[in-house]
Amino acid sequence: MPREDMLLMRPHEWKRLHLIHQALEKKINQKQAAEMAGLSERQMRRLMKRIRQQGDRGILHLRRGQPSNRRLAEKVRQKVLRLFEKKYPDFGPTLASEKLGALDRISIHPETLRLWLRQAQIPYKRRKARAHRQWRQRRSCFGEMVQIDGSHHDWLEGRGPELVLMGYIDDATSTVHGRFYDHEGTRPALDSFSRYVQRYGIPLSVYLDKHSTYKSTKAPSIQEQLEGVVPSQSQFQRALEELGVEVIHAHSPAAKGRIERLFQTFQDRLVKEMRLGQIGTLEQANAFLEKYLPGYNQRFGVVAAQPADLHRPLGARRNLNSILCLKTQRHLNADRTVVHGGKRYQIEDRLRTSSLTVEEHLDGSLHIRHQGRAILYREIPPQPVQALYRSASRPNSAHLPAANHPWRQSYKRSRSSLSPSPSSRIVSRGDSP
Repeated sequence: MPREDMLLMRPHEWKRLHLIHQALEKKINQKQAAEMAGLSERQMRRLMKRIRQQGDRGILHLRRGQPSNRRLAEKVRQKVLRLFEKKYPDFGPTLASEKLGALDRISIHPETLRLWLRQAQIPYKRRKARAHRQWRQRRSCFGEMVQIDGSHHDWLEGRGPELVLMGYIDDATSTVHGRFYDHEGTRPALDSFSRYVQRYGIPLSVYLDKHSTYKSTKAPSIQEQLEGVVPSQSQFQRALEELGVEVIHAHSPAAKGRIERLFQTFQDRLVKEMRLGQIGTLEQANAFLEKYLPGYNQRFGVVAAQPADLHRPLGARRNLNSILCLKTQRHLNADRTVVHGGKRYQIEDRLRTSSLTVEEHLDGSLHIRHQGRAILYREIPPQPVQALYRSASRPNSAHLPAANHPWRQSYKRSRSSLSPSPSSRIVSRGDSP
């Protein structure tokens, strides 16, 4: 066999060639050779016939080294490369192949596109090497733990305002929920969690970072530490505690890697999807996200290890709006008024208490409660500031000291000038004149 043909042979072909020679030399029969090679007896007889006629080169496939009959036409290859350079220059081969099939009706495998781009020396976005992290097993049930975070990114690529994506991903199934806001803060966190609860239910626990929205940065005083007082909580922590949700804070971004990798994917795929859809406002972005996420979850979601859904229903007696809101304790004055947000409110009910709870709901309404009971109130105008009384006979004019006043003298006078003169001495009774 020529050396070039020997280099073309693969390990399984070397094995088949050895078994065929053993069968040709009558050391084993055809049936045994076929079983050892993993072939049918008919295929073994065909190979033995070819080797008798062509020698050892007959073990090679007849189309070895020739182009495939299923290859795409050259005009299709040129069209795909032109479309890639024009419409998808910053796309990866995987996403570009999806868009070519969905928008341009050209079905092409991602690896084929990657090979064409390499052969044509066209630059494309390559995947970054992932850093090694310690593997953590997924939670076993849907709703057992949800990772939450906010992603600051130029999602609209300058076509609109800068937005923040409040993202949720279930640890067991990778089910994604999200919504765009103009900032990351308490109200967006409460509103996004409210929408998640209305869609799926209350999860057992949430996994998030130590952002001031999710964890209070106020350090407890020494007196609070000695008295064992519960440390201060953020509004988001307080709301989740009322719902019975365990809050777990991650010590590093890598600890909640599932939500971080989701943001990396969305900053690549979702940005380009919204670019193709000409999304330019916050409302359009949220409307697009509601249509995009179901298909994404259906495609990239995984099956949980156990079929149980651990999301809890809210219950008929609990008011979600009264929990996911801004709650503040305010002092009840002697005239039964409460000051909040620069406004004064008159309490209509008679109460024996010194403090009330003011709730600012996400819809903008204000509610005042005492021990969970709603209190009647009305807004009153601010108290006028009384001017100080000044007499007209005594005008408010500053007193100016005279030119020879001691206060106008320099403090650098000599000691001699400060000592009294002999003529100005006062003679006491015991002194002689």
